[in-house]
Parts: sequence; structure tokens; C-alpha cells
Amino acid sequence: MAKLQCLRVSLLVAASIAAASVAVTGVAAAAAAGATAAGTASGAGTASAAATPAASAAVRAEAREIFAHIVGIESSVGKGKVPAVADYLAKRFKAGGFPAADIQVLPLGETASLVVRYRGNGHGGRPIALIAHMDVVTAKRADWERDPYQLTEENGFFFGRGTSDVKQEVALLTTTFLTLKAQGFVPTRDLIIAFSGDEETAQATARDLVTKHRDLVDAEYALNGDGGGGVLSEDTGKPLLFYVQGAEKSSAQFLLTTHNPGGHSSMPRADNAIYELADALKAVQHVEFPVQWNDWTLGDFKAAGAVTGGPLGAAMLKFAADPHDAAAAAEIAKNPAFVGRIRTTCVATMLNGGHAENALPQSATATINCRIFPGTSAAAVQKTLEQAVGPKVQVKQGYDALVSDASPMRADILDAVTRAVGAADPGARVVPTQASYATDGAVYRNAGIPTYGAGGVFIKDSEEFAHGLNERIRVDQFYNALNYWSVLIKTLAGGP
Repeated sequence: MAKLQCLRVSLLVAASIAAASVAVTGVAAAAAAGATAAGTASGAGTASAAATPAASAAVRAEAREIFAHIVGIESSVGKGKVPAVADYLAKRFKAGGFPAADIQVLPLGETASLVVRYRGNGHGGRPIALIAHMDVVTAKRADWERDPYQLTEENGFFFGRGTSDVKQEVALLTTTFLTLKAQGFVPTRDLIIAFSGDEETAQATARDLVTKHRDLVDAEYALNGDGGGGVLSEDTGKPLLFYVQGAEKSSAQFLLTTHNPGGHSSMPRADNAIYELADALKAVQHVEFPVQWNDWTLGDFKAAGAVTGGPLGAAMLKFAADPHDAAAAAEIAKNPAFVGRIRTTCVATMLNGGHAENALPQSATATINCRIFPGTSAAAVQKTLEQAVGPKVQVKQGYDALVSDASPMRADILDAVTRAVGAADPGARVVPTQASYATDGAVYRNAGIPTYGAGGVFIKDSEEFAHGLNERIRVDQFYNALNYWSVLIKTLAGGP
């Protein structure tokens, strides 16, 4: 899913950072502030002041070729084209020197996943998984200014479906593996690429990988190209923030239904399915789930509060220092963009009731969408709703909610990310965060593999069109991310 669009609420923070001319921040100094508040150990460091040499022309050309080819494959749901993406990439890996035994294309229905193992020398511990997805949201060609399934380079941008969600990371990770292999790099631990094939829909391929093919993807932790990422200044286009995402809220659907014998509308009765549903909805409106926090949200508030003015900024700092501060939590909750960062939220989104204009309704149903804070079960949320609406209203969960706990904040990962960001896009401040959207990262966390969103591309808020028309990323940021991934992998898995 769109890895940054739900993080954009923090751009008010970014604007303040630009105004305040905040310097590059060391990894754990600001990014792990939440870890300090929660009692988690964290290291410290400073990002590079200047970028390392850019990827060579040959590497850039290879990345562009791969990117263009996979964008050109219409790998949306129902097309059956994800296996074509997997097969193409598998051939690239084989041609690049990866043994056939270490390249696995795993079909699942109309889609597929791809797993590639880069063998290490075993001195550095358990493997690291690097995950992204090969499928994309459907694009209607007639509505686009350019063919969505052809990579178009124009005015400093790459246009096409999946250019920002998330085929850019598929191309970047593939190219990075091929480049490191060609350079003779031997990691100190195995590196595992795991590209899923239906993240935008059922996430069945990711679930299949962590259950039926666990031996192929089992890792100490995963780095998720479909989470986190960088923010550019709207005014200058310079790097401002880089988010490392260590937790995700889960989406859950609950259906509230009322029943009634009904009858002729000329003979109204005191009990009415629609009125009773309306009362239930008012009750849900007033449900306030308990305030919650973790290392990632506290670290985010610590960094955001320092550069956000007014009562909101002050409340963020107070909450980061003492999450039991009820007044600070109440102030944060006033802002729709931030309330979801401190608690589970549930909101009515759809209604359906009655069967005829001249008949009393026999049933009425409302759809409630809940965004569940990590560590809270869907069953607990359902119980809260049942208590609020009373016994006359049926509360039924819709689809199965994939609930996962937050990943532990790790200084080694934050240090490595800061080093990589400093090498590719110096000047950005590394900030921990929790996402309100869902990715395959939740599948991995739920399976016991800590996962960290760390996609390498920077983007402006005004240029965010994932899932929409004219999806794009900046050409220079795509190529900068080659540097980012190379430095990140070498830092975490050995090498200079």
C-alpha cells in the first residue's frame, strides 16, 4: 500500500523543521527518543555530512531497465501477470550469478512470490529479509495522461503505475543485489529478498511465505521497502525527514446489525431497526479507547513536538515525556491527524437499511472501520463495541484482522539507516514512526519476524500519487536510493 501517504500528516512537522533549520540528527539521539522514554537501550551517531559517490552509470542504467520492464507488466488483481514479474526478475538474478537453487518462484493462484537468497559467510548472525511487493493497484488507462503501464521519464519524474508503490523498491533491491554480487561482496549473513504478489489485496502470498515456506524467509528481522521513507521540503526539495517505521495499526471491519419484524409503513411501531441502529451509532461515536503508546510513537512525538508550535507541539513533548499525562493526550486527540497515534479508533463508514420505501425496516446494518493499535486484539475491540451498543445490536467482525505487535526498537538498525540516509540524502532527520496503514510488514511481525519500514525513496507531499492518477517519483531520488540500499546492506551485513 502507499507507504508514505498516511505519514504525510507529519509534513507540518517538516515545514517547521525547515523553518527552524534543524541539522542532521544522529540515529538514536532523536530517532530513539521513544526508546529512551520506554526504557529501551539505544545507540547514538551522526549521519554523514556529504553524500557518497553516486551509483555508476552502468548500475543506474541497469536499475532503470529493470524498473521499466516491471512497470510495463500490468500486475494488478485479476490480470494474472504477477508471475511474469517474478519470472523476469528470477532470470535477472540467475544471469547475475545467483544459483538456481537460491531463486524460488512460488505460484499461488493467479499470483506468485519470489524469494532470492544471497549467501553470506555466516559470521554475522541470522539472515535479514528485504521485502516488497510486485503487485499494483489497478489503473484505468483512459483516465491517465500517460500509459500507466509504460515507464515514462518526463520533467525529472518517472511516471507509471507502481513507480511509488512499490515497484521502485523492487527494482532498487534487485539492482542492489546484482551490483553487490558483481562486486564480489560476501555478506556476513544471508540476505533474503522476499517479494510478495498480492499485498494490495489479500496478502495471501506473504502469509504463504511465513507459514508454508518459512524456511525460505525466516530471518532475524525484515526491512520493508513498502514502509517508512523520506520527505522532501515543499519549498526547496531538500531532504527533511526520514521515517523508520516499526509498527502498524491494523484495520478491522465490524458490522452492526439490528433486526425487526417490520410491517407496513402506515402502521409504525415503537421499535424500528433503523432507529435502533442510529442509537447504536451514536453510542459508537462516543466510544473512546484507552490511550496507548510504544517506543515508535513516543519517539515520533519527541521529534515532532520539538518543531511543532502551539498547544499541539507542547502536548506532544509532554506526552513523549510522560504518556500518562491525560491532558496532553486530550490535546493531541483534538487533531484528527494525530488521534490515531495514541489509541485505537473506530468510525462508521457505510450504511444499509430497509428493503422498501413503504415497509418498516426488517434490518439495518452499519459498517464500522477500526484502526487497532498494536498490542490490542480484534476480540477486545469487538467486546468494547458490544458493550457500547447493547444486547439488541448484533456485532460481527467482517474480514479477519491481522493484528501485530510493534517491533522492538534496535539501535543497530537505526544507526545503519542514519548512515545510509546520510550517504544518499544528507540533511534528513531520522525519526521513528508507527503507520496507520497496513503492509506485508504486519504479516511478518505477526509471524514473529520483527519488521522495519525503511523504503529508500524521498518524495514531496504534493507529489504523492500512489494508488491515484499520474503516480510518480523523482528520477534523482530513485537513483539516490541505490546508494542508500547499498550502504544500508553493507552496514548491517558487513563490508566497508
